[in-house]
Amino acid sequence: MKTLILIRHAKSSWANLDLSDFDRPLNERGLGDAPRMGKRFKEKSITPDCLITSPANRAYTTCKLFAEAINFLQQRIKTEKGLYHADEEAILEIVKNLKEPDNVIILFGHNPGFTDFANRLMNIRIDNVPTCGVVACKLPVKEWKAVTWGLGQFMFFDFPKSGD
Repeated sequence: MKTLILIRHAKSSWANLDLSDFDRPLNERGLGDAPRMGKRFKEKSITPDCLITSPANRAYTTCKLFAEAINFLQQRIKTEKGLYHADEEAILEIVKNLKEPDNVIILFGHNPGFTDFANRLMNIRIDNVPTCGVVACKLPVKEWKAVTWGLGQFMFFDFPKSGD
């Protein structure tokens, strides 16, 4: 059994329009939401084997803040350039190529790919995974390469404003 958690990057800043999309940082709300969601995640007692993030500044920063909140060593964070604005098909290929024997993996990335991927993987209907939203599922497979559409078993969906 595998566990896959998808986390959309926290709220980003548009204050500096000269920055590329890739380089946009988190805004004040995002800098608060990422560790807060990490603390809420830690209460679920799920221990990840690996954190993999899009290398975009807003996703990488979200991942680092989340890692700190769950006591995951930042040196163990991996980046995957293919997660930057990936569509659901590209995300599925990334998942199929995840390393064994890791059983619990958290991916940090972007919309609309993460919302579309979650819906197809679990045959559910989430209209939008908001910034810093967390979607988790169980996958009844022994190896990541066996993951297919519709296989995911929904565990939970959490996001910053759901706790307000």
